[in-house]
Amino acid sequence: MSTDPPRTFELDLAWGLSEQVSVRPERFGALLYHFGTRRLSFLKSPTLFQVVRTLADSASARQACALAGVTAAELPAYRNALAGLAATNMIRKRDAV
Repeated sequence: MSTDPPRTFELDLAWGLSEQVSVRPERFGALLYHFGTRRLSFLKSPTLFQVVRTLADSASARQACALAGVTAAELPAYRNALAGLAATNMIRKRDAV
């Protein structure tokens, strides 16, 4: 059983990729590499890749999810995935568009 605190993620804030992250699209989704931490993350879904790709042009993470076609039922899973990316500094909060 994990003793890690639950990760929270604010869907209504503006987010974007960290400047130190490189993205490589793949058939399964994408690979993210953080040059500062040398961490590699796998986006195992083309939809998640679409969400991450549109974060910078969206007013909020919720809007990026909607644009990628994420349903209300799927939103908690995408929130968790984005929380994981934020916890590893792959994505970061930014000023609203």
